Amino acid sequence: MPRTRPVRYVAGLSISITPLTDPDYRAFSRRLAWLAADADGNPAGSAFLRLNSKPSQSHLAELELAVHPGSRRHGIGSRLLDAAVEAARENDARTVLLDAKADSPGDHFLAKHGFTIGLTLIFTRLALAGHHPAVPEPPSGYRLVSWDGVPPDDLIESFTETRAGMNDAPIGDISYGVEAWDVQRSRSAAEVIAQRGDHLHTVAALHGTEVAGFTELVVPGDGKGDAQHYGTVVRADHRGRGLSLWMKAEQIRQARDAYPDLAGLLTDTAATNHAMRRVNDTLGYQILHHTHRYYLHVG
Repeated sequence: MPRTRPVRYVAGLSISITPLTDPDYRAFSRRLAWLAADADGNPAGSAFLRLNSKPSQSHLAELELAVHPGSRRHGIGSRLLDAAVEAARENDARTVLLDAKADSPGDHFLAKHGFTIGLTLIFTRLALAGHHPAVPEPPSGYRLVSWDGVPPDDLIESFTETRAGMNDAPIGDISYGVEAWDVQRSRSAAEVIAQRGDHLHTVAALHGTEVAGFTELVVPGDGKGDAQHYGTVVRADHRGRGLSLWMKAEQIRQARDAYPDLAGLLTDTAATNHAMRRVNDTLGYQILHHTHRYYLHVG
């Protein structure tokens, strides 16, 4: 049964904060949840704290916090934040992360409460209607392959090794720790996407039999709306040859052919990742908004 904290009167409102049981368990994390409600039981805000169980990232906790617009400026967000930070400490997390759109109420709230901007993300979108970027000439010594879902058995080990290239991507001032991947995790990640009804498409550049780089796209199950890029990575010893542009251009072409009702492609890129930003600009992605990733050291 959920525990309800004693009601406190805040600026004329009686607000209760109730910890909830959250069923959203994942292989490498679990989530805690809180609901803020007024005296009549109407929801006024919520907080979700994801605790990371990966050994290299157990110091991190990711927070989502929202307050209903009509209930803001009554201290509700502060109380939810206090509950989440306390829980982070109790569960041995040392750093809490939280995203907020630049110049939004959340942006100003986090700055006021001692959070620091560690990274700025640029969210962009490519509208597919009428847009046909040319696929560049293949770099000498490479060829493209593609697959749906789980990587093929003959490539999955090389694919998994290549994914480690994401560990040196620009991450601003946040210490994420090393992401550890093995073949089973690569399989599981693809299977989770299929289980929820979406489609995972991967385009990879091969050098001989080795995966030199890849780019992933997740398409909604009905093939409509916007698809989401999940990651583009090139091994360090294969960079500087235009592989990212080549792979993403081919992925756009394949997505358009396979899903004629798909409206666009979404991606987010660290502001300091200049190489990937150039690729996206070249392909015609347009900026939607900037988001600040804040951090707060709690232990």
